Amino acid sequence: MKVLLQLISFLFLGIYGFSQEHTKPIPACEFLTKYQNVRDFTISKNQDEIYFSIQSPTEDRAVIAVTKKHKNKWQEPQMTSFSGNYRNLEPFLTQDGLRLYFASNRPIDDKTTKAKDYDIWYVERKDLKSEWSKPINVGAPVNSINDEFYPCVTLNGNLYFTSDAIKTLGKDDILVCKWDGKQYTEPENLGMNINSTGYEFNAFVSPNEEFIIYTCYGRPDGLGSGDLYISYKNNKGNWDEPKNLGAKINSKQMDYCPFYDATTQTLYFTSKRIEPSEKEFKSLAEFETEITKYENGLSRIYKTNIKL
Repeated sequence: MKVLLQLISFLFLGIYGFSQEHTKPIPACEFLTKYQNVRDFTISKNQDEIYFSIQSPTEDRAVIAVTKKHKNKWQEPQMTSFSGNYRNLEPFLTQDGLRLYFASNRPIDDKTTKAKDYDIWYVERKDLKSEWSKPINVGAPVNSINDEFYPCVTLNGNLYFTSDAIKTLGKDDILVCKWDGKQYTEPENLGMNINSTGYEFNAFVSPNEEFIIYTCYGRPDGLGSGDLYISYKNNKGNWDEPKNLGAKINSKQMDYCPFYDATTQTLYFTSKRIEPSEKEFKSLAEFETEITKYENGLSRIYKTNIKL
């Protein structure tokens, strides 16, 4: 019987590509628990810098914050130098730590102060101790007159992002602009195995493009809202049918904005999950404790250990 169970487990992992042996999602970091409306997460390869987004209650404003580790302790988060105006969110730090990509509705130049559609931007620095540059618009063909969100850049320079119109199959889709060594090629839709006529967004692609984790909204095998799915590339270089990461990670509410740290085998993601409770409240203090707990339906960042 033991041998049979091991064989089944081996076959399961061979088909689905990931282990179900993981911990229950918990708050990503202690310093994040004081924020009521946060999302997005990227951590440096050296495990000493974290960038994330803090939103206003109405989500019409957002800034990108950073915290750095000093003497093995995370410091108080600070707003990044390129935030403060408009809506800046969805930071992605490259493997070498020298570029930080993000999405923003800031104007293309200083000739106007009027917000525009969302584009992919980046800041860069000479070394890990240098200050970030002023924001640089990635430009065409990545950006367009439509919205581009959630950048993710692989080791070969390919830029994956979410688009709400350009070459989409329906609503939001995941696209890629490949880097040919000099410039980006025209956007390519990842196809019907990844996208659909519905909503697919917020894709994290592993550095070697071995797998993609992203949110699919309202799929038949979903748990009620947006769920995290994973797809692996097969030996022909095509994306396989995505698999729902399951009820131990996904909730009945929106689960989105994934980031996978292969060094620690940790999946970080944003969720609006609610911990069910039908308890009777005997005081206002008890009620306040209940509605301000971490799993209270607001946008929070979680983590879970999972081998991918």
